[in-house]
Amino acid sequence: MSKLIQVIEDDEAIRDVIEYILQESEFDVTVAANAKEFKINLLNSLPDLILMDVKLPDGDGIQLCRQLKQSLETRNIPVIIMSAHAPAEQSSKDAFADDFISKPFDLDDLLRRIEAQLA
Repeated sequence: MSKLIQVIEDDEAIRDVIEYILQESEFDVTVAANAKEFKINLLNSLPDLILMDVKLPDGDGIQLCRQLKQSLETRNIPVIIMSAHAPAEQSSKDAFADDFISKPFDLDDLLRRIEAQLA
């Protein structure tokens, strides 16, 4: 059974590339363009990993990560935060994210980091 990855990314082009690469790597993928969609998807099924952008049109990925890590239901789900903004790396650590990927990113590195979190 393949692992489910939830991607939260507001940039449609980036979201589509990530979704395609993950599906080609035989992951099940659910995507959301904003925090509201993500929360709805989360109600339907808990993912094995969450890949999340920091800047969302209706929320802050750092705050969202912090909430996930404080919830009994979701705290053990690995969260990888993505951002083009260097200060977000420290913020992601403060929010207990499991990893941080700087944009732009290498797709092979993205897959290695996802696989390492799922191992």
